[in-house]
Amino acid sequence: MILRDVAHIRTGDKGDISQIAVIAYREDDYELLARQVTIERVAAHFADLQVRSIRRYELPGLGALNFVLEGALRGGVTRSLALDAHGKTLGAQLLDLVIGGE
Repeated sequence: MILRDVAHIRTGDKGDISQIAVIAYREDDYELLARQVTIERVAAHFADLQVRSIRRYELPGLGALNFVLEGALRGGVTRSLALDAHGKTLGAQLLDLVIGGE
């Protein structure tokens, strides 16, 4: 399965930092997200971006994980030559992450 089967995202961006919240549709799926959507897997998924750092915040009461990606926007949304460097584009890409298979 892929991430979009069990979660949706909300994103934001400011300067060169993108924030992606991964939110489980069902409370029961939060543990799967916590095990499978790790900093290492997110970094590998966005390897081409050469992100400087990634932090993950766990919000079990909301069934969510929040990722902060520094350096993900190639200098910032208004400075980048990337076609669409906004956080919402990165969030949509993250929803293609393959999960499950435990």
